[in-house]
Amino acid sequence: MDYSRSIENIIENTLKISGAVLIEGPKFCGKTTTCSKFAKSIISLNTKQVIEYAKLNTKDVLKGDYPRLIDEWQTVPDIWNQIKDDLDKEYVFGKYILTGSTTPGNTEDIYHSGAGRITKIVMNTMSLTETLESKALFSLKKAFENNDYNVSDLNSETDLLYIAKLICRGGWPLSVKTHDIDDGIEITRNYYNGLFNFEYSENERFRSLKTDTIRALLKSYARNISTEASNTKIITDISENTGRTIDIKTFLKYEQALKDLYLINNIDAWNPNIRSKTSIRSTPVKHFVDTSIACAALSIGPNDLLNDIKTFGFIFEDFAIHELRTYLCNQNASILHYRDNAGLECDAVLKLNNGDYALAEIKLGGEEQIDEAARHLTLLKNKIIEKSTEKSPKFSIIVTAIGPLYKRKDSIFVVPLGCLAP
Repeated sequence: MDYSRSIENIIENTLKISGAVLIEGPKFCGKTTTCSKFAKSIISLNTKQVIEYAKLNTKDVLKGDYPRLIDEWQTVPDIWNQIKDDLDKEYVFGKYILTGSTTPGNTEDIYHSGAGRITKIVMNTMSLTETLESKALFSLKKAFENNDYNVSDLNSETDLLYIAKLICRGGWPLSVKTHDIDDGIEITRNYYNGLFNFEYSENERFRSLKTDTIRALLKSYARNISTEASNTKIITDISENTGRTIDIKTFLKYEQALKDLYLINNIDAWNPNIRSKTSIRSTPVKHFVDTSIACAALSIGPNDLLNDIKTFGFIFEDFAIHELRTYLCNQNASILHYRDNAGLECDAVLKLNNGDYALAEIKLGGEEQIDEAARHLTLLKNKIIEKSTEKSPKFSIIVTAIGPLYKRKDSIFVVPLGCLAP
């Protein structure tokens, strides 16, 4: 089955207004397959021989019918400069498509930002809507546009085991195409185990990394998933669980490597300028580009999640953030979080560029958890209205793993993740 991706509309529209489009994201998230739909010629810089040729004959890489797709362009950073020069001589919309699964090894070889010529787009792994595993009954776009929006569904066919399996499999296209979740989980584990073979990497910075250290850091990130764990806490956690001592300089080096590989994707804090003595916390919340990476790092499967509901809750929050982030990409929106020193929190603030926003809490489900989440959302909404210059949220939503889809009497939506849609 040829799955369509939500990013396709963005790529198509961006090619109409930009000379070149750069699609970034983790390996195997489907960048090349998706971008191939828009290309009339392709060159893949994925072998040593082709890379060496491209370094010696960089201008030749640009030759071909347009749009010209240059896959893994970062292996030859000077391509960036050649594209800039080419577009300066003759600016044509939709001339080049670049894909990259890491940042360039040596950014000193890039002499300009690409502003006005190359537009960057980040591609996520597949969402449940893209894998056709969401009913897609509750549309975030429609909720933003329609104050009277209301949908409902019993959603009785979904259980926690199914959700746990979806989390452990992830949204990797090859894992999804098996059409068997258990087989997909094994494919994802194999993907994870092959992530850190840097011995022959074209990126010199990666070749210097120690596999044991990067795995230890990724595992610590996974243990602190969906929290505001500080750098110091992560370093201490690594020491306590591995006996390995690393300093802050080493930590930052390896953390940057995880970012360069597009494996972690933290969300920043939202500051609504509330007039209050309460301090708003600004530490980013730890999140992954795909929750399956966290599960693989911890060597846990679906049954492990079911046997540890507390951990399942943190893991599910990351999964929900992944879905929300993917669904918002078509709306030119950002996702943030809110925490203050008074204990008031909001797992996700969905903020559009026009200033509209929505508040979201994330819970596994159950009446008690939903009521608690609703209380937090109501308190925060009232605080914003009374003590901030921000407009009121367009809507509030509680994202759950299981249970029905409905609108509460307090107008807060309760939406199972398997019913969510862009």
